[in-house]
Amino acid sequence: MAATTSPVAPEKTDKVPPAMPFDFSQPPVIEGFNPLPRFSEETFKQKFTRKAKENPFVPIGCLATAGALIYGLRAFHQGKTRQSQLLMRGRIFAQGFTVFAIIFGVVTTAVKSKP
Repeated sequence: MAATTSPVAPEKTDKVPPAMPFDFSQPPVIEGFNPLPRFSEETFKQKFTRKAKENPFVPIGCLATAGALIYGLRAFHQGKTRQSQLLMRGRIFAQGFTVFAIIFGVVTTAVKSKP
């Protein structure tokens, strides 16, 4: 016949958990890993200046687009339809120039970064 066994209760021991092996306020130390130095964060002005120096045609195209749009809307408001149409066409040209400048900058950066 089948022997009956009584369930064994786990032994209760008063063990103290081990001390933490590292300090949570410090980053962990990993052997063979050297973290890169932290760079300071760029402000908006610093980033804008750096990007404008890398590809100066993009801000020029943006300013030309905004200028043509503002003057075209002003001419339209004054009833100068011929001048308004010419300025809107100029705006389209300036937008195309800006897009071309962006694409040219991306391609230049991609070619420059190849080893």
